[in-house]
Amino acid sequence: MQKETPTDWYASWFDTPFYHILYKDRDHTEARIFMQRLTSFLKLPEQAEILDLACGKGRHSVTLHELGYRVTGADLSPKSIAFAKRFEEDGLSFQVHDMCEPFGKKFDAVFNLFTSFGYFEDEKDNLRTIKAIKEDLKPAGYGVIDFMNVKKVVRHLVPTETKIVEGITFHINRYVENGYIFKDIAFEDNSQQYTYSERVKALTLSDFTTYFEKAGLELKHCFGDYSLAPFDASTSDRLILIFN
Repeated sequence: MQKETPTDWYASWFDTPFYHILYKDRDHTEARIFMQRLTSFLKLPEQAEILDLACGKGRHSVTLHELGYRVTGADLSPKSIAFAKRFEEDGLSFQVHDMCEPFGKKFDAVFNLFTSFGYFEDEKDNLRTIKAIKEDLKPAGYGVIDFMNVKKVVRHLVPTETKIVEGITFHINRYVENGYIFKDIAFEDNSQQYTYSERVKALTLSDFTTYFEKAGLELKHCFGDYSLAPFDASTSDRLILIFN
């Protein structure tokens, strides 16, 4: 049986084909509408430069480029970036990058989308990432973090679930432990057993506000869903933070 440790789960799990099989049905239409609303709200100028941080296979990056922006997608997964590179053209590029480190270029906006934060074993790396985003922003640029609303997620947590995708049966267990939300995923493929564990820090609005203060950033707006409705800790589906 292949078992991954919590420390390296995101580096290994995200680089497997099984991760993309399990999450193949993500809503691309919703993602496009969100990008349209977000960029319109931020009043990003035509040809503005955007860093899509933890871009995965690049679905948001491609959408942003189609909307007229110059986009760089960055992700820790070499296989995801290799896939995304097939979409490269003038104004759209991808590269492997650790989001804890500054990218080395200034952008009009840095987007970190779809709960691509809080994976780290070391709590200090969360603050390092916020500081890196600050380094990547032009003076008037905006950072955006799209995170889950932890309070609602925990309240409605489904402990066990079975999903069959492309003939693979995924057995999923969810639980909260030591300030993290875990999702244990077990399945079999070609007579080989696999077990992975997703692990995300249960960060609240207060936690992010503390990170921003320590990094010398200011929270400007806080939304609760992809239509950019006001955030409500009890009812909102998302925690969308805009800062600079």
